[in-house]
Amino acid sequence: MLRLTWVQPEDLVGHELRQARLDGRDASAVAARWRAAGGGAAPPRAGASERPASPGLRVLAEELLDELARLPAPRADAEPTDLDRIRALCPDWPSPRPAASVSPSRLEAAWLGRAVGCLLGKPVEKLPLTGIRLLGRAAGNWPPTAYFTARGVPRDLLAAYPWNRRSAPTSLAENIDGMPEDDDLNYPLLGLQLLRRHGRGFETADVARVWLDELPAGRTFTAERLALRNLLTGLEPPDTARHRNPFREWIGALIRADVHGWTNPGDPAAAAEQAHRDATLTHTAAGVHAAMFAAAVIATAAGGTQDVHACLRSGLAVVPPGSRLAGAVRHAVRLASAHTDFDTVVDELHAVHSPAHHWVHAVPNTALIAAALTHADGDFTGSVSRVVSGGWDTDSNGATVGSVTGLLAGSPAALPGHWTAPLKNRLATSVGGFDGTGFDTLAHLTHREATRPCPSPP
Repeated sequence: MLRLTWVQPEDLVGHELRQARLDGRDASAVAARWRAAGGGAAPPRAGASERPASPGLRVLAEELLDELARLPAPRADAEPTDLDRIRALCPDWPSPRPAASVSPSRLEAAWLGRAVGCLLGKPVEKLPLTGIRLLGRAAGNWPPTAYFTARGVPRDLLAAYPWNRRSAPTSLAENIDGMPEDDDLNYPLLGLQLLRRHGRGFETADVARVWLDELPAGRTFTAERLALRNLLTGLEPPDTARHRNPFREWIGALIRADVHGWTNPGDPAAAAEQAHRDATLTHTAAGVHAAMFAAAVIATAAGGTQDVHACLRSGLAVVPPGSRLAGAVRHAVRLASAHTDFDTVVDELHAVHSPAHHWVHAVPNTALIAAALTHADGDFTGSVSRVVSGGWDTDSNGATVGSVTGLLAGSPAALPGHWTAPLKNRLATSVGGFDGTGFDTLAHLTHREATRPCPSPP
């Protein structure tokens, strides 16, 4: 029987109950009804439980998802999704700035950096922190300053902590042959396609149209898959992000943010606003804030005049200061500034965030990104190594950090060759028209969008 992941109502309830705890809704009565009826917790790592629910339990799950959506959310005022309300809460919202120049070479370093960080994180995605550390140490590669390898790793350790099943055949050092397909690269390609068709003044509905035209449903996960489902049932943005979507604060919108920063060099406010229009197709609150944060950080780095710490401050300037995301980032930066050993930073972040959050939630992952960039002072290898060593969503975090530090490095020649050579200037993708494209070509296409005159946003 086909068990389509990330959409089964009986699997969504557990995730929505966790989300309710995070945003302060009192879901205790709903949780008690669910347990009394035989409902279980959300699958901890997989997208679907092993066995389908009975028809009666599935009907109840749908009812409870709607009931949970109606519960009052006490944090809504401090964590809005509406852009005007976000701006009103941000006292340091950046002023509009003239577009800075960004070279195709710097953009190529960003694309390469994103690919390198993603590829480093791919084989250890979904593994617990202990497993990642043991695998790296067994290969003499800890902290990881090269791609993970199975060479020299004891078989019993590989059995206890198996590599990511889908990624290992194409992402271990011994078998990398170009950049394999990954959603962390597919979404920047879709973002580039969006800008080529609609320009930087696109609307959220334009994002939906591009997805319906170009994005295979089987290449989507969590919030993106549910947004596509919602589109196909006739819902429109922003309801596509809200309806029976417990993943609306997960990392998906953040991994789509790079292209908005790349095409607004030196203008973090414009980048954040552009990322907001993209993110609200699928996400709300912290999920949107994370995308805006990333876009502003990347736009500042693309300007070529600021260090990584100024970039992070720009990111915080577009996030409501009383939000969970802003608090988590500030805490992560303080930890990274206070400890010389990054494993200590990671252990503290996991102690704070892991008990309450799924490993794909935007809040802990954005905090880890900020900690790695701070601790490594924006160095390319140091930053991607640290963020992947911290676990959680390893490939997505590696991709974002690689993009930021690629921009800071400034050119492909500034990136170590042992990272970039295995990519062979080629990426695989199911996004139409891009399979086999080189990163130099992608950089020129991105540069064209960054320098195209932009109409006023809607």
